[in-house]
Amino acid sequence: MAARDPIAPLASWTQENGEVVLKLSGDWHRDGPAPKVDGESPSQAPDRYLTEDLGLFDSTLPAFLLAHLRDLAKPVDGGQKSGSASFDGLPDNLRGLMELALAVPEESEARDKTSQPSELKKLGQITLAVWENVRVLNEFVGQSILSVGRFFTGRAKFRRGDFWMTVQESGVQALPIVSLISFLIGLILAFVGNVQLSDFGAGIYVADLVALAMVREMGVVMTAIIMSGRTGAAFAAHIGSMKANEEVDALRTFGFDPFDFLVLPRLMALVIMMPILTVYANVVGILGGMIVGVMSGIPPVLYWNQTINAVDLTTASLGVFKSFFFGAAIAIAGCLQGMQAGNSSAAVGQATTRAVVASITTVIVLDSAFAVIFTVLGI
Repeated sequence: MAARDPIAPLASWTQENGEVVLKLSGDWHRDGPAPKVDGESPSQAPDRYLTEDLGLFDSTLPAFLLAHLRDLAKPVDGGQKSGSASFDGLPDNLRGLMELALAVPEESEARDKTSQPSELKKLGQITLAVWENVRVLNEFVGQSILSVGRFFTGRAKFRRGDFWMTVQESGVQALPIVSLISFLIGLILAFVGNVQLSDFGAGIYVADLVALAMVREMGVVMTAIIMSGRTGAAFAAHIGSMKANEEVDALRTFGFDPFDFLVLPRLMALVIMMPILTVYANVVGILGGMIVGVMSGIPPVLYWNQTINAVDLTTASLGVFKSFFFGAAIAIAGCLQGMQAGNSSAAVGQATTRAVVASITTVIVLDSAFAVIFTVLGI
């Protein structure tokens, strides 16, 4: 026998002989159509229920009735309290469920908060959140500077083995990915430049384009982005895991400053390795552009001489100069998010994600600021 089609739920409010009557009909299911209400809901509980046409129902129907009765918990002009509600006419199973539900007082936290904050309040909340983040960042940067000062005065305590391990992870182990990305960036710049410059018979200036782009911007920026996703995330995950396992608290208990023991080695290692990786990325990118130039008919010696003539010492040092600041920003962002991570594995993953986003954003903002400064200075 085929199942019948569900009937749309309907609740009708009527007045009969001075009594408030609620007529219920149709099938009340969570995955069914929304209930339709006829008539205006009165400010009192129903005196009687008509359920002759009521079909199948689940928790949707008790929830509908309970919502109306809960609203009557506070006295209203001409109304009554839900505790005196009548369930005359309801099926026995539904009557028992409603009596049991009303016997337990509603907690204030159980009701959904339907009111939305105003736009001005939202703006204030955003402003306070931004101010708190700026305050935390400034405090963390200040503590990092103090930690560096303690290092130069011989008062910082950390394991030298951790420092050299971080140097290796941030330097030698990063060479393969830095080599690949820098080489491909050099190829791309040379291909794009050659397509445009060859139309004017100036294909030799591909060397100038690739060299200037790599040493001023692309070499250091791409290296910083790679290190943000690779090393900055690793810093946040490592420190976040230690915080989740209460190892950071253990360091404080034993008298070690977490900044000296955890942040300082990573900060110094990345500041030292970023300039070296930047110079390496510049050379690899220029070699990638040289391969395209040779394929385009430019002799390698001529390409190299053109590159040397295009890049002077000042221009070559711009990317290296910026790399110190990028390295510090990546290390601080990764360590900050790790130190602020919650005490769970999910919180560690969230801190790692925030570290990557914060590092890349900071690198782009700093690079934009340096571009403005160099332009104003005429460099």
